[in-house]
This record gives sequence, C-alpha cells and structure tokens, in this order.
Amino acid sequence: MKKNIICFVLFLNTLMLSAQGNKWDVYRTIPLAQQINEIEAVPFILNSDSKIYYPKKNDNLKQIALFLSEYIGIANGLQIEISTESPKKNGIVLLDNFKNDNKEAYTLIVNQNQILINGASGSGTFYGIQLLRKVLLENETKSQIELPAVEITDYPRFAYRGMHLDVARHFASAEFVKKYIDLLALHNINTFHWHLTDDQGWRVEIKKYPKLTQIGAFRNETQVGKQVGVYDGKPHGGFYTQEQIKEVVAYAQKRFITTIPEIDLPGHMVAALASYPELGCAGEGYEVYKKWGVSDDVLCLGNEKTFTFLEDVFTELIPIFPAKFFHIGGDECPKKRWEKCPKCQTKITELGLKKDSKHSAEEKLQSYCMSRIEKFLNAKGKQVIGWDEILEGGIAPNATIMSWRSTQAGIEAVKQGHKAIMTPSSHVYFDYYQSTDAASEPLAIGGFTNLERVYSFEPIPNGLTEDERKLVIGAQANVWREYIKSDAQTEYMVLPRLAALSEVVWTNADKKNYGSFLNRLSDFLKIYDKLKYNYAKHILEVSPEYKVDTENGQLILSLKTSSKSPIYYTLDGSEPTLQSKKYSESIIINSAVTVKAAVISENYKSKIFTKKFEFNKATAKPIVLKNEPVDRYRFNGGKTLVDGRTGTTAFSTGDWIALYKDDFEATIDLKSLQQIKEVSMNTFTSPNDWIFGPKQFQVLISKDGINFTPVHSQDLKIAEKGDGPKITNLKAVFTEQEAKYVKIKAPIFEKIPEWHYSAGQPTFLFADEITIN
Repeated sequence: MKKNIICFVLFLNTLMLSAQGNKWDVYRTIPLAQQINEIEAVPFILNSDSKIYYPKKNDNLKQIALFLSEYIGIANGLQIEISTESPKKNGIVLLDNFKNDNKEAYTLIVNQNQILINGASGSGTFYGIQLLRKVLLENETKSQIELPAVEITDYPRFAYRGMHLDVARHFASAEFVKKYIDLLALHNINTFHWHLTDDQGWRVEIKKYPKLTQIGAFRNETQVGKQVGVYDGKPHGGFYTQEQIKEVVAYAQKRFITTIPEIDLPGHMVAALASYPELGCAGEGYEVYKKWGVSDDVLCLGNEKTFTFLEDVFTELIPIFPAKFFHIGGDECPKKRWEKCPKCQTKITELGLKKDSKHSAEEKLQSYCMSRIEKFLNAKGKQVIGWDEILEGGIAPNATIMSWRSTQAGIEAVKQGHKAIMTPSSHVYFDYYQSTDAASEPLAIGGFTNLERVYSFEPIPNGLTEDERKLVIGAQANVWREYIKSDAQTEYMVLPRLAALSEVVWTNADKKNYGSFLNRLSDFLKIYDKLKYNYAKHILEVSPEYKVDTENGQLILSLKTSSKSPIYYTLDGSEPTLQSKKYSESIIINSAVTVKAAVISENYKSKIFTKKFEFNKATAKPIVLKNEPVDRYRFNGGKTLVDGRTGTTAFSTGDWIALYKDDFEATIDLKSLQQIKEVSMNTFTSPNDWIFGPKQFQVLISKDGINFTPVHSQDLKIAEKGDGPKITNLKAVFTEQEAKYVKIKAPIFEKIPEWHYSAGQPTFLFADEITIN
C-alpha cells in the first residue's frame, strides 16, 4: 500500500510538471542560447541574502557585477550586494577565464549553491548576465526566485551584430542615444552604427570648422510627410559636442558595444556645403536640405580643399571614436555636378580616368575619392566601411562592404576578397512598415518588413565557398528617420523586430524556428512592458494570410495571432465583439465584402483588422504573366493582381508586384465567353524609389486565346522631377465585345531619366489589381 501511494504521488507530480511545461524553458529566451543542458538537481534560490562575487582588481567584472545588481533590482526588486570575497553559498560568481576561441562565449552553470557565469572575456560574461537578466524579467516579481539547475554554453554566430541610427534627418538627444544603446545591449547587439551627417543636418562638433554646427546642424523647415514642396515652417536641428560624443561612446563601451561613426561622403553633404560653400562645384547658393530624397549637390572632387576638409574632420574624430572601423558612406552620389564642373573634369584628365564598358569616368572619380580617404584612415590605424555603391568605379582596396540594396553586392565583395556586412533593405530596414495595414500605422518611408520577414533573413547567401562565407562578418538593421520624428516612434519601429534580428545574428541557423521564436517572444514582450518600451504589438493582433483559388473562383482568408485570446470577426462591416463569430477556420470569399476582425477577451481588444474585398470578372480568375516579377516583389505572383485587394502607396506590403528591366504582360482567362467593355489596372510611380510605371497601356481580347484583337492603346508620360508617390488607375473603355481572354501589355521605361540622381539605371514597374467589367 505504502509503495502504491508513493507511486501515485510521483505520478501526480509528473502530471503537474507537464501541465506547467518544461521548467528549463525559463532559459529559452531571446536570442536562443546555443546549448542548454538540463540537469535534474536542486535549484538555486535567489533572494535578498544572495551576493554577487567578482575577482579583486578586475574592473571589467566589477562593472558587470554592478550592472547585474541593478538588473536584479529592476526585475525583481531585490537589493543584491556585490563583493570581492571568496565565493560562498547562495552567490552569483562572475569570472572571465572560460577557455573558448570565441571571446564573446560564456558558460552559465546553475546548481543549489551558486550561479557561475564565466566568459571567455568580459564581453562573454556580460552576455551571460544578459541571459540571466532576461530570465528574471520574464518571470513574476517574488521575494525569492527559484532557478532550475542547468549548464548553458553560449556564443554568437557572427562577430559583427549591428544596429544603425540616423540622427541627421531628425535629431535625437544624447540621452535617447544612450537609451537606444541599452536596447542593443538587451538584444546582444555589439555594434552601434551612428549616422551623424547628411544633407538634412550635420550633427557632430568639428572645432576647426565651427560653421558645420552653427549653420549645418539646423534647417529652416522640414518637408511635411511625403508632400513634395510642402513644409512645416518650423526650424529643426541640434548637434553633439565632442564631450557628449565621448560620453556616449564610453557608455556603449561599458556595455561592450563598439560605436562606429558615419560621415557620409562625397554625396549626402549639403549640410556641409551650406556651411562651407567653397567645397561644392557651384561654390555658392546652398542651404541645409529641407526635403527628403537625394540632392544633386555633392562635394567637389576637383577641389583640393575638399580633401583637406575631410582629412581635418577625420583627424578630430579619430581620438573620439576608438573603433577600428569608420564608415565613410559612398551611397547615392549623383555625378551630374562633376560632369559639368571644370575642376572635376580637370581632375579626371589629370588622373587619366576613362569611361569603360562598366564604369563612367565620374564613377571612377568617386572611387579615387574613397580610396584616397581610405589610405588616409588606414595610415591612422582605421579600416573603412562603405555602402555597396563603392563597388562602382572600382572598390577601395581594403574596404568592408555594407550591402544594402540587395545581398548581391555582398556576394560580389566577398568574391573579390573583401569583408561584407549584410543589411539588405528587403529584410532589415526598420523604417519600413511592419504591417500590411499601412493606413493605421505611423507614416513610414514605404516598404514592408514584418517580424517574420526579419526572422527569415539568412546573412550568408547560397553559392559561396567556405572561404567566402567567412568573409561575411555579420549583419545589421538600419533605422533611417526621415519619417520618424520622436523617440517613442523610433522604439515602435525597432521593437520587436530587433528581437528577430538578435536571433538571426546570434543563434546558429540550424537552431532557428519561427514558431518557437513566437512562443518565446510572447514572454519576452513582458520585458518591454517592465522596461516601459514602446513596441509594436502586431503579433498579438490579427495577422492575415491571403490565397487565391482560381479553380473555384474564390478568395481564401486565413487569420492568425500569437495572442492566447481568440479572434472574432464580422463580414458586414460592423465592429467585432465577443458576440461576433469566433474564428476557427479559413473564410471563403466569393463576393464583395468587408472583413473586420480582432483578438478579444473579457479584458482586452486588439486593434481591429479591416480588409475590403472587391469582385469583378477578373477576380480569382486564372492569370499568366509573360515575365516573372523580381524576387523582392513577387509575393503571390500574377494572382496578386486578381485577389480582390487594392494596394496603397505602401508598395511592399504584398498588394503590388514589380518587374525590373522586363515589360509587363498578363493574360486573364475569364473561363467562359463574356461581354466586356472596360479593363483597368493600377500602377504606381515613386521616382525616389526608382519606380516609374509603364510607358504604354495596351489591352487586347480574344475568344480562343490565340488570336488577339487590340481594343485600346495609350501612351504614358514618365514621372517628372519633384513628383511624389502616386497611384494611377489605367483604364480602357471600348465598345462592348465578347471575349474569353484579356491580355494587358505595359512596356517598361528602359532607363531612369536624366534629371534623376540614378540617371541611366533600369526602372521598376509596379502593377496591382486588374478589373474587368
């Protein structure tokens, strides 16, 4: 009987443990540690009697001990002392002598007597306390915390784990920059890329050139959103003194974060030209740029004063920024001024630069500039990073490439033997929209990068050799702040996408799993709540998934959420409530309808998801494209054009498809002979994004799919300088005729026009919903 009772009690205990989940799950935070060994032993009890121990005369570990004591106080309210005494029971022991080739590696061992955090260096120990900090923040505040026995070995996948912050477009206080650095530390990011200068503002004090901050740090007014030519009439600006910068750099260093400054050159320099006009090709007439986009005005490279200026600037910055790397930009530099500037043309002749099949003489002039500045910085013990445009005209010899336009530039760089940092706008631009419901989001520059897209990012492209793979040193996300005016909005755009990036750059690819990540993220969000960060809550809201069933002529809408509460929805346009229909399976749509849905519980209601679906003769019909959309804007391919959804100016949310270099041609099968008299298609233009639409709109019809008769042809004009983002409905109206097939042709403009800063480059053509009536 006694034996049976014991067995029954053990069985109950097992049931209780399984109901509560694996007790070691508390250590599976973000980013996921590389190796967690579960140990069946007595747990460690953290309480007010616990102490943190570190070795005498180790200032690094002393600072880390102070951080940990502060973290525990914030997480659980416990006041934990630090000590250099010999470790006793009930202590957290910090060491930095773990033997590992990766200097950011650490072990974290928990047993009944102590928690031992041992890094391969101070940085490794720091990441160990970050894991412990997150474990404590994710759990309830108690007078004592029970931590299961465990052995964790952890290390980062990449040596370079970066986050960028643009303070040139909208200035951010030094205090917010420190808060931003705290965010990076929480997510195991070790590099802060500080974009300090641009056309719209110069943000760093240079004592030899005081006008840079007297004039260049302030603009008279700012463009209102995307309204070209409309300004707010309010002065904007600010800058950091060299003392403030030293303070921020030291603040980051204590958290094992390297600060890399960016002085963007030779383009993006209007703020400097407004301060010192003699540095430009025109020599006069400059003002700090008050609109967004790229200016044709750049540094004059035929003027030797330009190089004196740049060398003087870097000479002052080198003692302030101890980082090995300096970022010198090199992106989006129009060559128009150089083409007409006598000084620049003389320099081109003097250097013997000649146009070839790949590069213009002006592109080679930029390469001369980048190489010259690189040599100067190399002589001062610094290495340069540049945006991927520095590949054009010949790369600077020792430069590291930051590949932003795609991963292709990074591939080209490593194949030439250069290091690369992957930061493609398609996956890690955090100034892009996070939701397909762009209308209810803060204004963004465009694009669409949701949490899943960030998490899917793989920094090492396929097809590289082992040696080439080693040259991809890491990845970074970028935050450009044209449309991000406040600290709170910056946090909103960064979080929780930074959590996804954290796992991309820290955790080995074979251990990544998006479903697991979402489960862990639901607990990780408690950290943001406790630390009062402003974050986007999309994963707790309704997330849609669209499918087009062309066989049955219907649309299929699936709704999902990471919230533990259910989804309720309506189809009549009314607001969903607890009395509405509870979502359980995909919604079939075969007529015009407005779907509204929300995650709802007794105490919570999420933001309402709203989607209007329109139906016409083309909706959910088979469609064939002659040319495939580019990967970045493929989404559901041709079906995107017949899915009943109309796209907005947020052109990367999945409502538009895009072609690059190729003409648009689509054929829709109406599945039976029908009377039609109207065919339309939406197109989108946005010159700043290289999107110029089609040069013609042609419609042809057929009864047999072989012989087509033209019914409409219309020539279109290319976008002009100053045009902003615009949706145009191209419409063909003709005498009613019988047809089974409808073909739309829309040839692309082959080249970006001369007035554009990327003149001569191929254009994008964007297309959306086709309507046939």
